[in-house]
Amino acid sequence: MDNDSIQAGRKPNAPKPKYRSGSPYSSTKASSDLLARAWFHTYGVQVTISNCSNNYGPYQHVEKFIPRQVTNVLCGIRPKLYSDGRNVRDWIHTEDHSSAVWAILTRGVPGETYLVGADGERDNITVMRDVLRAMGEPENAFDWVRDRPGHDRRYAIDPTKLRRELGWRPRHTDFSEGLAATIAWYRDNEEWWRPAKEATEARYAAQGQ
Repeated sequence: MDNDSIQAGRKPNAPKPKYRSGSPYSSTKASSDLLARAWFHTYGVQVTISNCSNNYGPYQHVEKFIPRQVTNVLCGIRPKLYSDGRNVRDWIHTEDHSSAVWAILTRGVPGETYLVGADGERDNITVMRDVLRAMGEPENAFDWVRDRPGHDRRYAIDPTKLRRELGWRPRHTDFSEGLAATIAWYRDNEEWWRPAKEATEARYAAQGQ
């Protein structure tokens, strides 16, 4: 969901958060937020809600955008890019996301929503070129594939509330540095991702992606 889809931190007598979910994927996320909020308001269950955009770092499944492109290059497969590559995502390192979630769990106000972001907006074609350049490949060494159904154009995160109220800050603020470390991890840990790679690419191929 993009930044317009979520209004963080409902206060007493404030308008309810607005959701504009354009796909079944984002609708399931919106519905889970609403269900958690309903349990809080109806039964007093002590819940907090966090929303985040795309993560990168070690241990991500090879179906995710960056691990897929990195492992494709390592396997001698040309990376794949959806549509025109201009879909924007707000990237955050997995360690920063984890530390933000911990801050919310331990210091967050029950019933509140916090947006988790590290000021990392980039469109997919830029990230693709970053990956290829970091791996010593030509920037155009990828194939275009048909777009995903309901593919959201932009995810944007405003983490002001999280930073102001809980004092959280990201540590991985240099995307190039974090990407290089991520690539190195996948290069050094082939035994971790290799078993899932063939089945993942077969599923994408069946979808024309």
